[in-house]
Amino acid sequence: MKIFICITLSMFSVLAYANDNFAACGNNEQARLLAEMIIKDAEQQRSVIRCNKLLTKVATDKAQLMVKSGLVMHNLGGSPNERLREVNYQLPSYYGGAMSNQVEAIAGGYSDAEDVWDGFKNSFGHRQHLLGEIDFYREQDELGIAFVRKWESPHVEYWAVYLTKGFKKNQSNPFAGKKLPNKGTLILIEPSKLQIKPEVQQPN
Repeated sequence: MKIFICITLSMFSVLAYANDNFAACGNNEQARLLAEMIIKDAEQQRSVIRCNKLLTKVATDKAQLMVKSGLVMHNLGGSPNERLREVNYQLPSYYGGAMSNQVEAIAGGYSDAEDVWDGFKNSFGHRQHLLGEIDFYREQDELGIAFVRKWESPHVEYWAVYLTKGFKKNQSNPFAGKKLPNKGTLILIEPSKLQIKPEVQQPN
């Protein structure tokens, strides 16, 4: 009986720890569910992804800014890379600056985590980033997500995902001389929410 109680308590502690970890990954239940889908996807190429509260806060601020403006746009209020540096998140020195985006995925009009994850996975550039399908993205290991809904706004639902590399002192640039990916114009909008033909608005 005592052994059973100990095992039960131990399992509860592990579950509580896991829930706490995912809690840092999103601003609400749907955001945390998307984080879990990204981390646990069978095609995820990274061995480790950590939840980061600061990234979740930045994602929340970005989603709310998109709601306020009614736009799904990376360079809204500055580039995603610069947005992180402004809140003292230390990106690797070789990441781009103004107008650069190696860290952010955004979407509008997707009603839940399953819906938007399906959209991201079917968009080549987003898939590369979020599943770590190329070397540059594969080394990114910290995640924060936000989901905001406002019925009166043009897209109703807004998603912001920040997935980037945690800073390490004295790290070298393993991509020296190579062109880094830049998602500056890559956005995802649910086709049924568009005012024009969906094929015109598909991500590049």
